[in-house]
Amino acid sequence: MAVDLYPSRQGEQAKILRRQDPVVHRNPEFSDGPLSEQELTKFEENGYLMFEKLFNDDEVSIMKSELKRTMDFNRDREADDVIKEPGSNEIRSVFEIHKDSGFFQALSKNERIVNAAQQILGSQVYITQSRINFKPGFKGKEFYWHSDFETWHTEDGMPNMRAVSCSIILTDNYEYNGPLMLIPGSHKWYISCPGETPENNYKSSLQKQETGVPDNNSMTWLVDQAGGRIDRATGPAGSVLFFECNTMHGSAGNISPYPRSNVFFVFNSINNKLTDPYSGQTPRPEFLANREDIRPITPNKDRLQNFSNRITKR
Repeated sequence: MAVDLYPSRQGEQAKILRRQDPVVHRNPEFSDGPLSEQELTKFEENGYLMFEKLFNDDEVSIMKSELKRTMDFNRDREADDVIKEPGSNEIRSVFEIHKDSGFFQALSKNERIVNAAQQILGSQVYITQSRINFKPGFKGKEFYWHSDFETWHTEDGMPNMRAVSCSIILTDNYEYNGPLMLIPGSHKWYISCPGETPENNYKSSLQKQETGVPDNNSMTWLVDQAGGRIDRATGPAGSVLFFECNTMHGSAGNISPYPRSNVFFVFNSINNKLTDPYSGQTPRPEFLANREDIRPITPNKDRLQNFSNRITKR
């Protein structure tokens, strides 16, 4: 295994390490993507970009219909890739939705999001993880502060910070229904977390993450570096948030009447495929970290609209 640039869970003390990888991988081959130089610079500085209504109202209508279909299909299904809220039977997450051979598979290849991911990562991309996060009204639980990369590196063997998450808002995200919160500039630092990784940690961490989370002092330091700023990814359905794999983020519980649902596609550079986990443990299951039959995505311009038209004509 190559040198571990980002060691974590190897002692009792947290450490703050400087990032070793570029944030934006500028490559002339992908320079004609949809993002302007100003937007790339903003992503480089903050670690995220929000685009309001990237998908139109007709597409949002289809998204909501497919969201309901997915919830109904999985409501009573007991499977590893369907995560329930702790203490209830409410769905928290459904994983690997880009392999549904239907709407979400088409959505995952849509050129509006794939081309942006390629431009940021400077290469062709594939999906290493996908999921829908449901946060029902009144009882949707929080997602505690974390860097996705810390888990993907330690438990999945992602070598470098060369991945970007694309979060598509499926239901309106308000200030008060548990929207994603992000710390600007936090992606420039890596929080090496204390403790060790329990065996089969994913079985509990997907309900409530307690391993690989930053300590209070490190979190305070990150927020201080951001000038006390914590941003919230709010916006109408159809909006899209791109955030860097090491950006510190989380969300509060939802005690409002309004549910919050987002679909996540994690685009990884084809040059950053998963290796053996840096924890030394067995890799997590395929539905959490794709390793099989990895191929670059061919961006598709028409497939989502064609799928939408087919459903509309039923």
